[in-house]
Amino acid sequence: MHVLPYLIAAYVFLIGCYGLATSRNLIHAVGCLAVCQCATYVLLLAVGYRDGGTAPVFSDIRPGSRPVVDPVVQALTLTDIVVGATVTALLLALTVQISKRHGTVDPDELRELRG
Repeated sequence: MHVLPYLIAAYVFLIGCYGLATSRNLIHAVGCLAVCQCATYVLLLAVGYRDGGTAPVFSDIRPGSRPVVDPVVQALTLTDIVVGATVTALLLALTVQISKRHGTVDPDELRELRG
């Protein structure tokens, strides 16, 4: 059962990539990108998981007496969540500005942005 979280992370990432590739709407594309970002949360937590592990607080026990989960991975996951929310908010703000200026959120209709 140690492979299951990795398979779930890969599945969620592939679902997000499929939605991103087939998207005909910028808002939908931003949402699919956020789903891809959620796969990294699952992956990071799967890396830091330990069977029978407890929170890494050593106030009531001796260090090394029982297994604990990795606090660095938990901190990286929280940082990943904050960065993902910030990037999603920025992309949605850009999508609103594109909609105001061009009147559409369809990427194919944005001819002025092509090089």
